[in-house]
Amino acid sequence: MLVLDFINVGNGDAILVREMDGGVQRFAMLVDCGHDALQRDDHPELGDPNSRRIYAGDFLRKNGVTHLDILLLTHFHRDHVGGLERVLEAVTVGELLTTYLPPADAAPLDPDGDNGLPKAARNFLRCMDLYAVPLCRHAGGIARRTELKGNRTVTLMLTPELTMDILFGEPALYPRQKELCDAAFRGERDGYDLIHWAKSMNVSSLRQRLYYHGREIVLGGDAYAHMWETCTATPCDILKVPHHASLSSTTRKLLSLLRPKTAVVCVAARRPDERPHPYIISLLREFTDDVRFTDAVEIPGLVEPVYHESVHLEVP
Repeated sequence: MLVLDFINVGNGDAILVREMDGGVQRFAMLVDCGHDALQRDDHPELGDPNSRRIYAGDFLRKNGVTHLDILLLTHFHRDHVGGLERVLEAVTVGELLTTYLPPADAAPLDPDGDNGLPKAARNFLRCMDLYAVPLCRHAGGIARRTELKGNRTVTLMLTPELTMDILFGEPALYPRQKELCDAAFRGERDGYDLIHWAKSMNVSSLRQRLYYHGREIVLGGDAYAHMWETCTATPCDILKVPHHASLSSTTRKLLSLLRPKTAVVCVAARRPDERPHPYIISLLREFTDDVRFTDAVEIPGLVEPVYHESVHLEVP
């Protein structure tokens, strides 16, 4: 059985994929790690005593997961890599899959120091710090690190019954990412270049398609709809809606290609930026009645809040 937990990390993505056999874990993969805070300082106070938000690392501990065969990071926004420290405190990792590996001796980037950079550039450096520092601190807990080149689809047989395709954005993005990040770790920081790249990170987000017993699961990362409204988007059973169901995340064309039976939105309740966007939720419901949310989202007339630590799905 394939067990999927779309963890309620509040703001961000953290998706645990496990193959279970009679209650025994045969394989485990975590896709992204959530934010480093359950409550963002630029969002309204949660103020909900029923909230069941949980850090990804704490969720792994609570569910007895001590080892991940694969840890896959789709891209380096804070709501996808911020929880890495807590995850690496909780588990060992067989293989890290990522589109960029910082230098082994990478020093902290000190985004809040006296560097003269604009806010957006500092935020990018902060994201890279939240990624690189835990990798250095927990180096012994990761057996293998693989930097994905991004020039072609990667297909992995994870178990005899579970296969995964990793799909990329524009191939030219990944060498540029490496160039900018390597320069930053060398102390070379151009504010304009860093801001420009920070605005491109979602476009570089990885997507995954899992195949299990004739079922197909699409994990859309933060990829905008216009990036993959092509023949690579084919019907699926479960869709992790891209980019927290923002207005740019999904279109009628994309959904007509994917036609999901179940759609899951990883998003914090009470976000102030229309994520999830009511139009996108209405559009999703034209294609499936089964739309679920990791956090207790409430949209009057559209969505009633549901309190849980994860959207838990089982694929026999």
